[in-house]
Amino acid sequence: MARVLMLLSVIFVSVYMTEQAYFLEKDFIDNINAQATTWKAGVNFDPKTSKEHIMKLLGSRGVQIPNKNNMNLYKSEDAEYDNTYIPRFFDARRKWRHCSTIGRVRDQGNCGSCWAVATSSAFADRLCVATNADFNELLSAEEITFCCHTCGFGCNGGYPIKAWKRFSKKGLVTGGDYKSGEGCEPYRVPPCPNDDQGNNTCAGKPMESNHRCTRMCYGDQDLDFDEDHRYTRDYYYLTYGSIQKDVMTYGPIEASFDVYDDFPSYKSGVYVKSENASYLGGHAVKLIGWGEEYGVPYWLMVNSWNEDWGDHGFFKIQRGTNECGVDNSTTAGVPVTN
Repeated sequence: MARVLMLLSVIFVSVYMTEQAYFLEKDFIDNINAQATTWKAGVNFDPKTSKEHIMKLLGSRGVQIPNKNNMNLYKSEDAEYDNTYIPRFFDARRKWRHCSTIGRVRDQGNCGSCWAVATSSAFADRLCVATNADFNELLSAEEITFCCHTCGFGCNGGYPIKAWKRFSKKGLVTGGDYKSGEGCEPYRVPPCPNDDQGNNTCAGKPMESNHRCTRMCYGDQDLDFDEDHRYTRDYYYLTYGSIQKDVMTYGPIEASFDVYDDFPSYKSGVYVKSENASYLGGHAVKLIGWGEEYGVPYWLMVNSWNEDWGDHGFFKIQRGTNECGVDNSTTAGVPVTN
Protein backbone atom coordinates (compact mmCIF):
# COMPACT_ATOMS: atom_id res chain seq x y z
CA MET A 1 0.00 0.00 0.00
CA ALA A 2 2.81 2.38 0.93
CA ARG A 3 4.51 1.70 -2.40
CA VAL A 4 1.28 2.43 -4.29
CA LEU A 5 0.85 5.72 -2.42
CA MET A 6 4.47 6.64 -3.13
CA LEU A 7 4.00 5.85 -6.84
CA LEU A 8 0.83 7.92 -6.98
CA SER A 9 2.57 10.86 -5.31
CA VAL A 10 5.46 10.67 -7.80
CA ILE A 11 2.98 10.65 -10.70
CA PHE A 12 1.08 13.59 -9.18
CA VAL A 13 4.26 15.65 -8.74
CA SER A 14 5.49 14.91 -12.27
CA VAL A 15 2.10 15.82 -13.77
CA TYR A 16 2.01 19.02 -11.70
CA MET A 17 5.50 20.05 -12.76
CA THR A 18 4.93 19.38 -16.48
CA GLU A 19 1.43 20.83 -16.64
CA GLN A 20 0.88 23.59 -19.13
CA ALA A 21 1.29 27.04 -17.66
CA TYR A 22 -2.34 28.21 -17.54
CA PHE A 23 -1.14 31.77 -16.99
CA LEU A 24 0.40 31.97 -20.47
CA GLU A 25 -2.90 31.35 -22.26
CA LYS A 26 -4.69 34.09 -24.20
CA ASP A 27 -7.74 34.17 -21.90
CA PHE A 28 -5.53 34.67 -18.84
CA ILE A 29 -3.58 37.46 -20.55
CA ASP A 30 -6.81 39.13 -21.70
CA ASN A 31 -8.09 38.98 -18.13
CA ILE A 32 -4.92 40.70 -16.86
CA ASN A 33 -5.40 43.50 -19.38
CA ALA A 34 -9.04 43.90 -18.35
CA GLN A 35 -7.90 44.52 -14.75
CA ALA A 36 -4.50 46.20 -14.93
CA THR A 37 -4.48 50.00 -15.08
CA THR A 38 -0.73 50.73 -15.06
CA TRP A 39 0.68 48.04 -17.37
CA LYS A 40 -0.03 45.80 -20.35
CA ALA A 41 0.39 42.04 -20.68
CA GLY A 42 1.16 40.14 -23.87
CA VAL A 43 2.69 36.95 -25.23
CA ASN A 44 6.31 36.38 -24.15
CA PHE A 45 6.25 32.57 -23.99
CA ASP A 46 4.59 29.90 -26.09
CA PRO A 47 1.25 29.12 -24.33
CA LYS A 48 2.23 25.43 -24.40
CA THR A 49 5.21 26.15 -22.14
CA SER A 50 5.15 24.12 -18.92
CA LYS A 51 4.75 25.69 -15.52
CA GLU A 52 8.00 23.95 -14.56
CA HIS A 53 9.95 25.85 -17.23
CA ILE A 54 8.82 29.23 -15.88
CA MET A 55 9.51 28.23 -12.28
CA LYS A 56 13.04 27.12 -13.22
CA LEU A 57 13.84 30.72 -14.14
CA LEU A 58 13.07 31.96 -10.62
CA GLY A 59 16.19 31.38 -8.56
CA SER A 60 16.51 34.19 -6.03
CA ARG A 61 16.37 33.34 -2.34
CA GLY A 62 16.91 37.03 -1.66
CA VAL A 63 13.38 38.40 -1.22
CA GLN A 64 13.30 39.33 2.44
CA ILE A 65 12.44 41.84 5.10
CA PRO A 66 14.96 43.44 7.46
CA ASN A 67 15.38 41.51 10.69
CA LYS A 68 17.72 41.49 13.66
CA ASN A 69 19.97 38.90 12.03
CA ASN A 70 20.90 41.02 9.04
CA MET A 71 20.46 44.62 10.18
CA ASN A 72 24.24 45.03 10.46
CA LEU A 73 24.47 44.40 6.70
CA TYR A 74 22.25 47.38 5.87
CA LYS A 75 23.85 50.53 4.55
CA SER A 76 22.43 53.55 6.34
CA GLU A 77 20.78 56.35 4.40
CA ASP A 78 23.40 58.92 5.42
CA ALA A 79 26.43 56.79 4.48
CA GLU A 80 29.01 58.59 2.31
CA TYR A 81 26.49 60.05 -0.12
CA ASP A 82 26.89 63.72 0.85
CA ASN A 83 23.85 65.77 -0.18
CA THR A 84 23.04 63.84 -3.33
CA TYR A 85 20.22 65.47 -5.32
CA ILE A 86 17.79 62.79 -6.46
CA PRO A 87 16.17 63.61 -9.83
CA ARG A 88 12.65 62.48 -10.78
CA PHE A 89 14.06 60.43 -13.65
CA PHE A 90 17.33 58.52 -13.72
CA ASP A 91 18.71 55.98 -16.19
CA ALA A 92 22.22 54.62 -15.60
CA ARG A 93 22.62 53.97 -19.34
CA ARG A 94 22.46 57.72 -19.95
CA LYS A 95 24.48 58.74 -16.91
CA TRP A 96 27.36 56.44 -17.88
CA ARG A 97 27.01 56.15 -21.66
CA HIS A 98 30.57 54.85 -22.00
CA CYS A 99 29.69 51.72 -19.94
CA SER A 100 28.28 49.38 -22.58
CA THR A 101 27.40 46.60 -20.13
CA ILE A 102 24.70 48.60 -18.30
CA GLY A 103 22.11 48.14 -21.04
CA ARG A 104 23.08 44.55 -21.93
CA VAL A 105 20.15 42.14 -21.61
CA ARG A 106 21.47 38.73 -20.59
CA ASP A 107 19.95 35.28 -21.11
CA GLN A 108 20.28 33.02 -18.08
CA GLY A 109 19.15 30.03 -20.16
CA ASN A 110 17.37 27.03 -18.71
CA CYS A 111 18.87 27.65 -15.27
CA GLY A 112 17.73 29.44 -12.11
CA SER A 113 20.91 31.52 -12.04
CA CYS A 114 19.19 34.93 -12.02
CA TRP A 115 20.80 35.60 -8.62
CA ALA A 116 24.26 35.17 -10.17
CA VAL A 117 23.56 36.94 -13.46
CA ALA A 118 22.08 40.00 -11.72
CA THR A 119 24.88 40.38 -9.17
CA SER A 120 27.77 39.76 -11.58
CA SER A 121 26.21 42.16 -14.12
CA ALA A 122 25.75 44.92 -11.53
CA PHE A 123 29.33 44.36 -10.28
CA ALA A 124 30.67 44.72 -13.85
CA ASP A 125 28.71 47.95 -14.34
CA ARG A 126 30.02 49.34 -11.06
CA LEU A 127 33.58 48.48 -11.99
CA CYS A 128 33.12 50.36 -15.27
CA VAL A 129 31.75 53.38 -13.39
CA ALA A 130 34.57 53.26 -10.82
CA THR A 131 37.32 53.05 -13.46
CA ASN A 132 35.76 55.59 -15.85
CA ALA A 133 35.37 52.79 -18.41
CA ASP A 134 38.94 51.50 -18.23
CA PHE A 135 37.13 48.28 -17.30
CA ASN A 136 34.20 47.81 -19.69
CA GLU A 137 33.26 44.15 -20.01
CA LEU A 138 31.17 41.48 -18.34
CA LEU A 139 32.16 39.52 -15.25
CA SER A 140 31.64 35.77 -15.10
CA ALA A 141 28.13 34.58 -14.29
CA GLU A 142 29.57 31.09 -14.83
CA GLU A 143 32.07 31.31 -11.98
CA ILE A 144 29.66 32.74 -9.41
CA THR A 145 26.87 30.30 -10.37
CA PHE A 146 28.92 27.13 -10.17
CA CYS A 147 31.90 27.87 -7.91
CA CYS A 148 30.23 29.56 -4.94
CA HIS A 149 28.86 26.60 -3.01
CA THR A 150 28.07 28.78 0.00
CA CYS A 151 25.93 31.07 -2.21
CA GLY A 152 23.22 28.51 -2.88
CA PHE A 153 22.51 25.75 -5.35
CA GLY A 154 23.72 26.87 -8.79
CA CYS A 155 20.89 26.47 -11.30
CA ASN A 156 18.54 25.69 -8.43
CA GLY A 157 18.80 29.17 -6.95
CA GLY A 158 20.96 31.20 -4.60
CA TYR A 159 21.31 34.22 -2.33
CA PRO A 160 22.39 37.51 -3.96
CA ILE A 161 23.92 38.89 -0.74
CA LYS A 162 26.14 35.81 -0.55
CA ALA A 163 27.30 36.41 -4.11
CA TRP A 164 28.43 39.92 -3.15
CA LYS A 165 30.15 38.45 -0.09
CA ARG A 166 31.99 36.06 -2.39
CA PHE A 167 33.09 38.98 -4.59
CA SER A 168 34.60 40.68 -1.53
CA LYS A 169 36.39 37.57 -0.24
CA LYS A 170 37.42 35.61 -3.34
CA GLY A 171 36.70 37.94 -6.26
CA LEU A 172 35.28 37.18 -9.71
CA VAL A 173 36.90 36.70 -13.10
CA THR A 174 35.77 38.23 -16.38
CA GLY A 175 33.42 36.28 -18.63
CA GLY A 176 31.05 37.17 -21.46
CA ASP A 177 27.91 35.54 -22.82
CA TYR A 178 27.51 31.98 -24.14
CA LYS A 179 30.09 31.05 -26.82
CA SER A 180 31.36 34.64 -26.93
CA GLY A 181 34.92 33.67 -26.08
CA GLU A 182 35.03 36.94 -24.10
CA GLY A 183 36.88 37.10 -20.80
CA CYS A 184 38.31 34.30 -18.70
CA GLU A 185 35.16 32.23 -18.10
CA PRO A 186 32.24 32.95 -20.47
CA TYR A 187 28.77 31.68 -19.50
CA ARG A 188 28.31 28.05 -20.56
CA VAL A 189 24.53 27.70 -20.19
CA PRO A 190 22.92 27.89 -23.67
CA PRO A 191 20.47 30.79 -24.17
CA CYS A 192 16.72 30.35 -24.73
CA PRO A 193 15.76 32.60 -27.66
CA ASN A 194 12.45 32.24 -29.48
CA ASP A 195 12.57 30.42 -32.82
CA ASP A 196 11.01 31.66 -36.07
CA GLN A 197 7.59 30.43 -34.93
CA GLY A 198 7.86 32.27 -31.62
CA ASN A 199 8.48 29.12 -29.59
CA ASN A 200 10.96 29.23 -26.72
CA THR A 201 13.86 26.97 -27.69
CA CYS A 202 14.32 25.69 -24.11
CA ALA A 203 10.69 24.78 -23.46
CA GLY A 204 10.29 21.09 -22.66
CA LYS A 205 14.02 20.56 -22.13
CA PRO A 206 15.36 19.49 -18.73
CA MET A 207 16.96 22.12 -16.52
CA GLU A 208 20.67 22.62 -17.02
CA SER A 209 22.66 20.42 -14.66
CA ASN A 210 25.09 22.25 -12.40
CA HIS A 211 28.51 22.55 -14.04
CA ARG A 212 31.79 21.57 -12.46
CA CYS A 213 33.58 24.59 -11.06
CA THR A 214 36.41 25.41 -13.48
CA ARG A 215 39.48 27.11 -12.05
CA MET A 216 41.11 28.11 -15.31
CA CYS A 217 40.50 30.49 -18.20
CA TYR A 218 38.85 28.66 -21.10
CA GLY A 219 37.62 31.80 -22.93
CA ASP A 220 40.50 34.20 -23.48
CA GLN A 221 43.34 31.84 -22.61
CA ASP A 222 45.90 34.63 -22.58
CA LEU A 223 44.46 35.71 -19.24
CA ASP A 224 45.83 34.46 -15.92
CA PHE A 225 43.01 32.98 -13.84
CA ASP A 226 44.28 34.21 -10.47
CA GLU A 227 45.24 37.68 -11.68
CA ASP A 228 41.94 38.18 -13.52
CA HIS A 229 39.84 38.27 -10.33
CA ARG A 230 38.16 41.57 -9.42
CA TYR A 231 36.95 42.33 -5.90
CA THR A 232 34.51 44.45 -3.96
CA ARG A 233 35.53 46.08 -0.70
CA ASP A 234 32.21 45.16 0.98
CA TYR A 235 28.71 43.71 0.54
CA TYR A 236 25.44 45.11 1.84
CA TYR A 237 21.67 45.43 1.70
CA LEU A 238 20.16 48.81 0.96
CA THR A 239 17.33 50.48 2.82
CA TYR A 240 14.63 51.94 0.58
CA GLY A 241 15.87 55.46 1.31
CA SER A 242 19.45 54.71 0.24
CA ILE A 243 18.81 52.86 -3.05
CA GLN A 244 18.74 55.93 -5.29
CA LYS A 245 21.77 57.56 -3.67
CA ASP A 246 23.77 54.34 -3.94
CA VAL A 247 22.89 53.83 -7.62
CA MET A 248 23.78 57.46 -8.45
CA THR A 249 27.08 57.16 -6.60
CA TYR A 250 28.30 53.70 -7.64
CA GLY A 251 26.05 52.35 -10.41
CA PRO A 252 23.39 49.61 -10.86
CA ILE A 253 22.48 47.16 -8.09
CA GLU A 254 20.77 43.77 -7.73
CA ALA A 255 17.07 43.69 -6.83
CA SER A 256 14.99 40.64 -5.86
CA PHE A 257 11.21 40.40 -5.82
CA ASP A 258 8.37 37.90 -5.60
CA VAL A 259 7.05 36.73 -8.97
CA TYR A 260 3.36 36.03 -9.46
CA ASP A 261 1.70 34.30 -12.39
CA ASP A 262 0.83 37.53 -14.21
CA PHE A 263 4.44 38.80 -14.38
CA PRO A 264 5.79 36.40 -17.09
CA SER A 265 3.41 38.11 -19.56
CA TYR A 266 4.57 41.68 -18.82
CA LYS A 267 4.97 43.83 -21.96
CA SER A 268 4.94 47.50 -21.01
CA GLY A 269 4.01 50.05 -18.36
CA VAL A 270 4.57 49.92 -14.60
CA TYR A 271 4.00 46.45 -13.19
CA VAL A 272 1.69 46.09 -10.19
CA LYS A 273 0.59 42.61 -9.11
CA SER A 274 -2.94 41.69 -10.18
CA GLU A 275 -5.39 41.23 -7.33
CA ASN A 276 -5.80 37.45 -7.58
CA ALA A 277 -2.35 36.56 -8.92
CA SER A 278 -0.71 33.38 -7.56
CA TYR A 279 2.85 33.22 -6.22
CA LEU A 280 5.47 31.39 -8.32
CA GLY A 281 8.87 32.16 -6.76
CA GLY A 282 11.65 34.70 -6.16
CA HIS A 283 13.58 36.39 -8.96
CA ALA A 284 16.67 38.62 -9.17
CA VAL A 285 17.24 41.36 -11.72
CA LYS A 286 19.39 44.47 -12.20
CA LEU A 287 18.08 47.87 -11.10
CA ILE A 288 19.41 50.69 -13.31
CA GLY A 289 17.10 53.64 -12.67
CA TRP A 290 13.70 55.07 -11.80
CA GLY A 291 11.05 57.53 -12.90
CA GLU A 292 7.31 58.13 -13.09
CA GLU A 293 4.79 57.08 -15.71
CA TYR A 294 1.35 58.72 -15.64
CA GLY A 295 2.01 59.62 -12.02
CA VAL A 296 3.06 56.10 -10.99
CA PRO A 297 6.64 55.93 -9.60
CA TYR A 298 8.73 52.99 -10.84
CA TRP A 299 12.06 51.22 -10.72
CA LEU A 300 13.68 50.54 -14.12
CA MET A 301 14.91 46.94 -14.32
CA VAL A 302 16.95 44.74 -16.66
CA ASN A 303 15.69 41.15 -16.74
CA SER A 304 17.77 38.13 -17.83
CA TRP A 305 15.21 36.32 -20.01
CA ASN A 306 16.69 37.77 -23.26
CA GLU A 307 15.39 40.60 -25.44
CA ASP A 308 12.35 38.60 -26.64
CA TRP A 309 10.78 39.04 -23.21
CA GLY A 310 8.88 42.10 -21.97
CA ASP A 311 9.92 45.54 -23.21
CA HIS A 312 12.98 44.31 -25.16
CA GLY A 313 14.24 42.63 -21.97
CA PHE A 314 13.44 45.56 -19.64
CA PHE A 315 10.54 46.24 -17.28
CA LYS A 316 9.26 48.77 -14.77
CA ILE A 317 7.82 47.89 -11.36
CA GLN A 318 6.06 50.19 -8.92
CA ARG A 319 8.40 52.01 -6.55
CA GLY A 320 7.78 53.11 -2.99
CA THR A 321 5.05 50.62 -2.05
CA ASN A 322 7.34 47.58 -1.63
CA GLU A 323 5.63 45.97 -4.60
CA CYS A 324 6.30 42.22 -4.45
CA GLY A 325 8.96 42.89 -1.78
CA VAL A 326 11.27 44.74 -4.18
CA ASP A 327 11.95 47.85 -2.05
CA ASN A 328 13.29 45.70 0.80
CA SER A 329 15.40 43.28 -1.23
CA THR A 330 18.28 45.08 -2.93
CA THR A 331 22.00 44.27 -2.59
CA ALA A 332 25.30 45.72 -3.74
CA GLY A 333 29.01 46.16 -3.06
CA VAL A 334 31.61 48.80 -3.90
CA PRO A 335 34.38 47.65 -6.32
CA VAL A 336 38.07 47.75 -5.46
CA THR A 337 39.91 49.58 -8.25
CA ASN A 338 43.58 49.56 -7.25
